[in-house]
Amino acid sequence: MPPRSTPAVAPLDDDDYPAYTMGRAAAMLGTTPAFLRALGEHRLVTPLRSEGGHRRYSRYQLRIAARARELVDQGTPIEAACRIVILEDQLEEARRINEELRATGSDPQSKTTA
Repeated sequence: MPPRSTPAVAPLDDDDYPAYTMGRAAAMLGTTPAFLRALGEHRLVTPLRSEGGHRRYSRYQLRIAARARELVDQGTPIEAACRIVILEDQLEEARRINEELRATGSDPQSKTTA
């Protein structure tokens, strides 16, 4: 195993670190492993695999899965719920980028053409 360049605690602070097994993730969400597999089939979340081939989920993926479960619990078909969550996530990312650009003064809308 190669030496670590960061402290051992760093992955625990990383929202993208695949820390949760399928069983633990399902228990935390109050759902079944089959639901998580269905989200993978619809390409909403793609868990990383351990060396043994077991699915591992990150906190970010669990938040995404929780939102999908909320929609499904409200009666939205899983396919539509997955699409809604993907679009919501894309919108949030676009807003974040927009805010960063505004903060640095790189807002393309503030420039005028000559």
